[in-house]
Amino acid sequence: MNDLDTLVQAAEADFAAAGTPAQLEDAKARFLGKTGRVTELLKGMAALSPDEKKTRGAAINETKQRIEAALTARRQALAEAEMQAQLKAESLDVSLPGRQRGSGGLHPVSRTMERIEQIFASMGFDVADGPEIETDWHSFTALNNPENHPARSMQDTFYVDMNDEAGRPLCLRPHTSPMQVRYSRQHAARHAGADPMPEIRVIAPGRTYRVDSDATHSPMFHQCEGLWIGENVSFKDLKSVFTDFFRTFFETDDLELRFRPSFFPFTEPSAEVDIAFSSGPLKGRWLEVAGSGQVHPNVVRNFGLDPERYIGFAFGMGPDRLTMLRYGVNDLRLFFEGDMRFLAQFQ
Repeated sequence: MNDLDTLVQAAEADFAAAGTPAQLEDAKARFLGKTGRVTELLKGMAALSPDEKKTRGAAINETKQRIEAALTARRQALAEAEMQAQLKAESLDVSLPGRQRGSGGLHPVSRTMERIEQIFASMGFDVADGPEIETDWHSFTALNNPENHPARSMQDTFYVDMNDEAGRPLCLRPHTSPMQVRYSRQHAARHAGADPMPEIRVIAPGRTYRVDSDATHSPMFHQCEGLWIGENVSFKDLKSVFTDFFRTFFETDDLELRFRPSFFPFTEPSAEVDIAFSSGPLKGRWLEVAGSGQVHPNVVRNFGLDPERYIGFAFGMGPDRLTMLRYGVNDLRLFFEGDMRFLAQFQ
């Protein structure tokens, strides 16, 4: 019987030395496997007499049970150790301050768009919104820009695989001017018969698309166009609106404004709008910030209005450009690369 006690002690020692479940299974195979030591003892009983088999068999079965009990105990010990290690790794130190979820913020261009809308709203302008996929008529023809006109070359760029009712392909709007057309036609229809018709004062901010990409241009960019139509709206009003807007936007009265003659198919006369700061890093430099002009009679007519009676001005500016000037950013692409290190500065 001493050999069986020694076998149990050897098994318990091997099981205790096993540091992982895999090692424990290897130790089990050495004692309880098909070629294990207990199995070999059972095979050796074939040479014993019937009486010896009864006594020896009972002793071997008891030994097997003791080894299996030691195996089960070691399995439980390894499982408990593994659980404790996992709990320790996943434990929380409740004495530490909690982790707060980071808060987001408005994109700098979105901040500028909101600021533009607020300033013009204070001057009595509505804000119009509309589709970014537009018809050829709203994007070009209604704005005195007929088919094959050379002024289309910089704008007639992005098209989608859809057609309008006339069979012409739809395009991604190259400017927000189509909203001026849509808003004015709805305004004229809504106030048909009114004499005088209420003035049209509206801005149309939004995304626009043209094939252009460098440090100061993007294929997708933002634009804000404006329109003021009435019976006695003049360039004097245009200058007054722009002066008030830019001084409010940049929060300084130390700012000069000038108009340079230019050409746009939808206005006549037309002018580029420049501003100059009297202090700061851009002191003394004239910076182009908008285009403007008196609405062309053909465009007024396409609005559904009588150009002999109604007159006014239109303008367009780039919120992206204004954002660059306001925050001192010299590369437009930074706004659209999604770099959180850059964008976090504006939260």
